[in-house]
Amino acid sequence: MPTFAYTAKAEDGRTVTGVLEAVSQEVVLEALHRQGLIVIGVKAGKIKAARAKKVRMDDLAIFSRQMATLVDAGIPIVSGLEAVAEQMENPAMRDAVNLLRKDVEGGTNFTAAIAKQSALFSPLFVSMVKSGEASGHLAEVLDRLATYMEKSAALQRKVKSAMVYPCIVFTMAFAITAVLMLKVIPAFKQIFISIGAELPLLTRVLIGISDGLQKGFIPVVILFFAGGYWFRRILATPKGRYRFDSFLLKIGIIGPLLRKVAIAKFARTLATLVKSGVQILAALEIVSESAGNKVIAEAVMKVRSSIREGENIAQPLAASGVFPPMVVRMVAVGEQTGRLDDMLTKVADFYEDQVDAAVSGLTSALEPVIIAVLGLVVGSIVLSIFLPIFKLTEAMGR
Repeated sequence: MPTFAYTAKAEDGRTVTGVLEAVSQEVVLEALHRQGLIVIGVKAGKIKAARAKKVRMDDLAIFSRQMATLVDAGIPIVSGLEAVAEQMENPAMRDAVNLLRKDVEGGTNFTAAIAKQSALFSPLFVSMVKSGEASGHLAEVLDRLATYMEKSAALQRKVKSAMVYPCIVFTMAFAITAVLMLKVIPAFKQIFISIGAELPLLTRVLIGISDGLQKGFIPVVILFFAGGYWFRRILATPKGRYRFDSFLLKIGIIGPLLRKVAIAKFARTLATLVKSGVQILAALEIVSESAGNKVIAEAVMKVRSSIREGENIAQPLAASGVFPPMVVRMVAVGEQTGRLDDMLTKVADFYEDQVDAAVSGLTSALEPVIIAVLGLVVGSIVLSIFLPIFKLTEAMGR
C-alpha cells in the first residue's frame, strides 16, 4: 500500500509530522481531519517501515495491558511509558515506547504521540486512545484494547495453524517430485534406452514430462516469477483485490472459514470501538479499513452510508447480503435495547468458536486428501520406474 508523509498543525498549535499508509491521498486527509489536525501538506513517498514490521500484535497487547495497569494505579503517563519501555523485550517496540515518552515529555498529549507513529499504531488504536483520554477512562480503554488485540492475535494464529501443515506437506511433495522428475527419471531413462525394451505407457508418459521439464525448466521458473509479479500488481488495485477476495469467499472449503473470520473480526472491532465511546460513523470507517477483506470492507462502508442517511445498522447489514441473518437479528436487538456492544461481543465470541471448530474440521479433512495426493504422485513415479524392471525380469525368467 502507498505511504504518505504529512505535516499538520495540532489544536494547540504544534507542528505534527508523520507517515500514513493509505490507498490514496484523500484517505490520508480524511484520517488526519478525524484526529483534529489541520493539514499543511501531504506527499507520497517510500518510507522505511522495517522497524514497525518487527512489532507483533502480541507486543502491542502487552504494551496496552501494562499501560492500563499503570494508568489505573494513578501513575503519570510519562512514568508509565518509562517503566513499560524498560520491560519491553522487543527492541523495536522499546524504541517506539521511548519515542512516545519523549513526545509526551515535550508536551504532546498521549493520543497525538501515538498518532505520529502511524506505521505502528492503527487508526483503531488512535481513535480508542483519543476516546479514553477525552472521557477520562484511559485505563479501561487500554485494557479493552489489550483484550481486543489478544483475541485478534489468537484468531490469526488459529487460521495460520490450519494452513501451515498443508503448505509444508505440499512444499515437501513438490521438492521431492522435482528431484525425481529432474534427476531420478533421466538416470533410469538412460538405463531403459540401453536395454532397448519396449516401455510401459506410464513410464513413457513420465519420461516425456521429465524431458519437457528439463528443456523448459528455466522458462517455467521465469514464467512462475513473472506470474507472481503480475498477480501482485493486480492485487494492488482496488478492483483486483475485490475480485480476489470475492473469489476466496466462494471457494468450497476455505470460503466459509474466511467469512467466519471476517465476521468475527468485524463484530469484535465494532464492539470494542462502540464500547469505548467512538462515534458510530467513525467506528464503521475504522472497521472497514481493518476488515482485511475488500468485500466485507465495501459492505461496511455501504452500511455507514445508509446510517448517515438516517437508517439503523441492521437494515443495511441485511441488504448487503454478506452478513448471516443471525448477525443481523442480534445487531437489531442490540440497537433496540441499547446494548449493541454486548450483542456484537456475543457475535464475535460465537464466530470465533465457529472458526475454532472449522479449523479443526478443515485440518482433519485435509490430512487424508494430502496423503492421497502424495501417494498418487510419488506412487505413480515409483511405479513408472519399476514397471520396466518387472517386465524385464519377467522376460528373462521366460
